[in-house]
Amino acid sequence: MPPVSGRLTVQDHSRDSAGMTYVYPVVSRRAGGVSIGINLNPNNACNWHCMYCQVPNLTRGGPPPIDLAQLRCELDGMLDAIVTGDFLAQRVPEGQRRLIDIAFSGNGEPTSAAEFPQAVEIAAQALARRNLLPGVKLRLITNGSLLDRRSVRDGIERLGAAGGEVWFKVDAATDAAVARINGSRVKMASVERRLKLCAALCPTWVQTCLFALDGQLPTDAELAVLADFLGRCRDSIGGVHLYGLARPSAQPEAPRLSAAPVAWLESVAVLLKQKGLTVEVSP
Repeated sequence: MPPVSGRLTVQDHSRDSAGMTYVYPVVSRRAGGVSIGINLNPNNACNWHCMYCQVPNLTRGGPPPIDLAQLRCELDGMLDAIVTGDFLAQRVPEGQRRLIDIAFSGNGEPTSAAEFPQAVEIAAQALARRNLLPGVKLRLITNGSLLDRRSVRDGIERLGAAGGEVWFKVDAATDAAVARINGSRVKMASVERRLKLCAALCPTWVQTCLFALDGQLPTDAELAVLADFLGRCRDSIGGVHLYGLARPSAQPEAPRLSAAPVAWLESVAVLLKQKGLTVEVSP
């Protein structure tokens, strides 16, 4: 049973808030309520290095083997505390006291875990046993870099079969900008191919984080390239979650980052909507 002390806020997405290894609750501003997070990277290792990432002591690499029995136990305990216990009343602010989703989003890329497909199945079964599908969604928040693995596609396909959804990271649309922001050598041609492949397996939204670096917002030219890229994917994706910096980065680049003005984010949303995209903005 998770502890009941301390209120959850949108500013605090601590993976340790419930004292568990894999499962943690957060109040998600984008999801609009309580999200049960599943962290398949408890060693703080990721194949990308996003300069705005709030994970402390982030390292390159993949996760250790996942104890699926422990994951199942932790998830069942958290769901029972929320669905039949007083967790929402004790720890969640009024107006946010609803369970929105179970999200694979932790301290690294979730799909890098070899056990990712089995973890999706555990989560889907846990919701089904409590008759919470399709009201409570299964979500995967991913950089999409491992879609070429058969096991990853199997997990995403299972997510789709459970009525789930993928949030696929696209923060920029040039190879140089992705290398700078995300610390990845991925090519945008591969990103486009994997994004469309993902969307064919499960309903998919793009999530795009925009911010100022060294006091400079992305240029009009960079935004135009991003808009063109997303426009080409318009018929595959549900839309774009456009968001800014809500929590401080834990990376060495943190002093160089600052939040984008809300009015500017809204102007970017207008640009994307002109490409026929559905856009949701979370400053």
